[in-house]
Amino acid sequence: MSTPMSSEYGLASLPGHFHGFALMHIAMRRDARRLLAAAPALTPAGLGAAAAWWRQLRDIIDWHHHSEDEVLWPGLLSRAPRFAAEARRLADDHAVLDRAMEAVTTALSRGGNPAAVGPAATRFDSVLRDHLRDEETVSFPVFAQLSPGDYLAVERKVIASAPFTVMRRLQPWMFDGADKRSVAHVAATIPPPVRLIGNTVLRRRYERTLAGVTRPH
Repeated sequence: MSTPMSSEYGLASLPGHFHGFALMHIAMRRDARRLLAAAPALTPAGLGAAAAWWRQLRDIIDWHHHSEDEVLWPGLLSRAPRFAAEARRLADDHAVLDRAMEAVTTALSRGGNPAAVGPAATRFDSVLRDHLRDEETVSFPVFAQLSPGDYLAVERKVIASAPFTVMRRLQPWMFDGADKRSVAHVAATIPPPVRLIGNTVLRRRYERTLAGVTRPH
């Protein structure tokens, strides 16, 4: 039996033209696990740092899903009309994920309850994993049928839709812990000046915020 196309199994089974998209899904699962691991150690004093990290992650996920609904799915429909019903269902799934993320935001808010972070993180992890699995089952075969040029034409519009606050975090976030060959493949599509900044200044900023969950208190 062949391995299904899913970023849960890494990038080896996926065509190279959508490795960047897959790396985002891998990064989301990674950070859901980080939040789960940090939750038992969080105290009221540590909620602020964890919340700062969470806001950055939620901004990226919010953008990723809004850009799918508003840019990626419509762009794909012009090339794969059979995708219409699935695209509507995936948009509905985003609303369920929004509610799970809002529960995490509430638990980490000023005056929040550290004991509430664990259950909220568990729900977020479960909903996220189910959603990404469903989304990849539907979308990856469509991506694979497109030529690299057709897919990347739509993806460039998706990236262009990112607000500045997301764009400055996206590269170090995507590449955190990723296989070096995958990073090199995806980074080749990034303009050299942006790539350089992402590997230096922006990465240091990203790592400082990351401490909120990798060194919780």
